[in-house]
Amino acid sequence: MAEKKDTTKKVKKSAKKKDAPEKKKKKAVKSEKVVKVVAEETAEEMELAGSKIVKYYEAVGKRKRAVARVRLFTRGDKGFTINEAKYTDYFPTEELRSTADGSLRKMKVVDKFNVSVKVMGGGIHGQAEAVRHGIARALVKFNPDFRKRLKRSGYLRRDPRETERKKFGLKKARRAPQWSKR
Repeated sequence: MAEKKDTTKKVKKSAKKKDAPEKKKKKAVKSEKVVKVVAEETAEEMELAGSKIVKYYEAVGKRKRAVARVRLFTRGDKGFTINEAKYTDYFPTEELRSTADGSLRKMKVVDKFNVSVKVMGGGIHGQAEAVRHGIARALVKFNPDFRKRLKRSGYLRRDPRETERKKFGLKKARRAPQWSKR
């Protein structure tokens, strides 16, 4: 009887081995079909929308902990949005607005682009300077001749100053606890 059990086990194992490669082949075929279908759907959606590929210039600007991803669109409505809000609503004061669009005003192209910005991190002043830095970098990609004037004004320089991390045993980055003699 022991011999019969061994033979049946061998048959079952070999049957499993034969089935396994077939399943893998089927999965590979399915994934290929999915990729083709997705590619066809996106092409159809673009044709249905009637939109051509939109050309824009993208750059990243940074200041302290703030990071701004800037896109300059050459076509479409001319405007300035930050985190899908109007630029005047996002930056409440005139000082912050003039900081944010400083590189556009320097090159005298304020009404020539549709500017879309996603900004995160840091405070509102750091975000305004990050937006200015990102716009300056995108303008250089648009026209390399702008580089000289933007660099001279200091808009292309990444201000590297950030807060120093707090160390253990201290109150802040360098502030030690008050020393007492007794």
